[in-house]
Amino acid sequence: MARLAIIDSGGANIASLQFAVQRLGIESDLTTDPARLKSATHVLLPGVGAAADCMGRLRSAGLVETIRQLQQPLLGICVGMQLLFESSEEGNVECLGLLTGRVRRFNDRHGLPIPHMGWNQLEFDNASPLLNDIANRDYVYFVHSFAAPVSELTIAKTQYGESFAAIVQRGNVYGAQFHPERSARVGAQLLKNFLQLK
Repeated sequence: MARLAIIDSGGANIASLQFAVQRLGIESDLTTDPARLKSATHVLLPGVGAAADCMGRLRSAGLVETIRQLQQPLLGICVGMQLLFESSEEGNVECLGLLTGRVRRFNDRHGLPIPHMGWNQLEFDNASPLLNDIANRDYVYFVHSFAAPVSELTIAKTQYGESFAAIVQRGNVYGAQFHPERSARVGAQLLKNFLQLK
């Protein structure tokens, strides 16, 4: 059974994330202890708010190098996904650098409010274990003003005036721009798939 550690990044979504994995029969360890993170089989990096603030909390907790060195499956959620990249326009902050690229603010588009908030569709055509039992065009729930560009790291994208990366992966590092804990069946399935990764 998975031994799940959730990095205590101070986000308001952490309790709902813990409940979401608890519904899957998995207890989680909310921690900033490097040893407990390293001993987990799976690690979640949630994030809410500004990228610079979240990175500041990780630096203050002495977790940046620990996260960079994790070998087990790691899933960044929302701002947690954005922190996986090299940098973010939000606060012009250097991030974890586990994924190549820079997170940018949405371009202003007439009739499309920022932040992008609400249900939108995943688009993908490549198989990934993270997408098992999730269908192309399934809906998930987003709340964000910044996004990563579509690249070779993208395993699912979403349209909001422009295409952006909704799910990314490189090696053991995964990211979901949407909130799986607020995305009903599809979000629960994604968390379940993540917890089954080896």
